[in-house]
Amino acid sequence: MDQLHPSHGDAPEARAPDPAPPRNVIWRVIGAASAGTLIEWYDFYLFGALATILSAKFFPGDDPTAGFLKTLAIFASGFIVRPFGAIVFGRLGDLVGRKYTFLLTLLLMGGSTFLIGLLPGYAEIGVFAPLLLTLLRLVQGLALGGEYGGAATYVAEHAPDSRRGFYTSFIQTTATLGLFASLGVILACRETLGKDAFEDWGWRIPFLLSIVLVLLSYWIRIRMEESPLFAKARSAGRLSKNPIAESFARPANRRLVLIALFGAVAGQGVVWYTGQFYALFFLQRAAGVEFVTANLTVVYALLLATPFFIFFGSLSDKIGRKPIILTGCLLAAVLYVPTYMGMMHFAQPLNQPMLVALVFLQVLLVTMVYGPIAAFLVELFPTRIRYTSMSLPYHIGNGVFGGLTPYVASLLVERTGNAYAGLAYPIAIALVTVVVGALLIRERRGASLADE
Repeated sequence: MDQLHPSHGDAPEARAPDPAPPRNVIWRVIGAASAGTLIEWYDFYLFGALATILSAKFFPGDDPTAGFLKTLAIFASGFIVRPFGAIVFGRLGDLVGRKYTFLLTLLLMGGSTFLIGLLPGYAEIGVFAPLLLTLLRLVQGLALGGEYGGAATYVAEHAPDSRRGFYTSFIQTTATLGLFASLGVILACRETLGKDAFEDWGWRIPFLLSIVLVLLSYWIRIRMEESPLFAKARSAGRLSKNPIAESFARPANRRLVLIALFGAVAGQGVVWYTGQFYALFFLQRAAGVEFVTANLTVVYALLLATPFFIFFGSLSDKIGRKPIILTGCLLAAVLYVPTYMGMMHFAQPLNQPMLVALVFLQVLLVTMVYGPIAAFLVELFPTRIRYTSMSLPYHIGNGVFGGLTPYVASLLVERTGNAYAGLAYPIAIALVTVVVGALLIRERRGASLADE
């Protein structure tokens, strides 16, 4: 364990400073990786942003609440399957390379999203509509399970050790920018077509548009070289023959995976999905804010907060990943209830600037926990199993703990009749993360990724 966890103070004296790659190379790498990852998040979050419309299209209209909860369950299924995608594509990425693996995930995501835009509704094909929708959502989840680990690892393995938090934070912006892009395209289509046409057929356009974006990103990515650390490990014959067994069967590495999950990523996941998705659902369903106004409120908050991903990623290079991530989780647990009470207060009568401020506060907490997380994860594991080992805790934390947040929170509100009952779930997970992370995580900022 000590070999995997040298103290930050020991690492810089033990080796020469890492040579920085040419600036044009690292920015090309970030651009190629980020463009594709942004598009994959755009595809993945269209489903959630259009949940209220999809529920009316793919389920019977006699019980709208039940249809909405079933749609959220399908939405959550894409998150639940993400760990399986992490295992499948993580293994592939550690065996054949980072580049070609996330080219494959990009095509899977784009194809399934495009097909959702063509899918007939319940009125046309009955029960097959939600079944096919679920199948395509599962493909989306599998693809995203392989995408993030590949993109984050690819950028981290090009970045200098001393600025890894800064450079990988650009990958961290893509999830929020993907959500921002999905909301922006949805609002543009709705305003252009009008409410009735958009809800009738125009909702398909954002899904169909994704195929153009995916092909463009594929063309950009196919021209990139393999990660230098992976290429070096391959030429030296140091690749793992069985990255799954090496990642999860060995007790020392398995312990790292569990610490990463419960000491950082689970809390990060619930903070992310509460601050962006559950906030949007809460505004519309609990606070009674009109569809366009609610979406614009979240869009404005995302736009204002997004630069803070870079700020906190860069700050983590100076003070460490651990204190920023755990502080964000603790603040979320303390502030959620008063924040959501404030959202309810300023919704009726409507005070949109205050609603934007309250959602911005939540997204600011998202940037604290999410900005440094890629650097934190890649620093835990060696090159030979990095893709597999970091992808699984990330996608369990975000896909299961985080992705279930809108569904579990909405279900708790429905069962209890208390508009704030849903907050109990993210608060509890965030507090568990604070305790586990404070006790078990050892800081690794600046550690050399070339050290095996």
